[in-house]
Amino acid sequence: MDDQINTSAEAAEAEVLPCRYDVKCNPDGSINRSEETGEAVSKTPPSQKSPAQWAYERVVLYLKKFEEGLDSNHEAAIGFTGADAGVLRIEGMGYFDPDILTFYGSDPAGGKTQLVQHVSQLNVMLRAFPKQIENAAPNRIGFRLVEELEADSKGK
Repeated sequence: MDDQINTSAEAAEAEVLPCRYDVKCNPDGSINRSEETGEAVSKTPPSQKSPAQWAYERVVLYLKKFEEGLDSNHEAAIGFTGADAGVLRIEGMGYFDPDILTFYGSDPAGGKTQLVQHVSQLNVMLRAFPKQIENAAPNRIGFRLVEELEADSKGK
């Protein structure tokens, strides 16, 4: 039970403004801090999101942010820590309410791969892999997944 007393405005803000905070230490000793509030992708109120939807949206946002730092010769992949699942070149993601996430893609040998994971076991590492096709634009799955979430929020 929460003993903190909030105004109705504070309660409403807490309901719709999730926060992401990152600190990165640079080799030169400088520090980059990033705090973003209100970065939720879908318009679904937080109290109505399942754990699977929450996890899905946050992984998509991290994936998009990771891709923003990649050059045109690399694409995002996910490494699954704590298991022998290996690495998956990301081709899609999904969730199954209330608590399952799935990752679609291919392994380094090109084999079709799908991982189904409970949100309580979610532990992924974003990796940069050289793109598969020379001279083709890199596949930016994070950007496309964010566009899909935004379209769903608008009722498309």
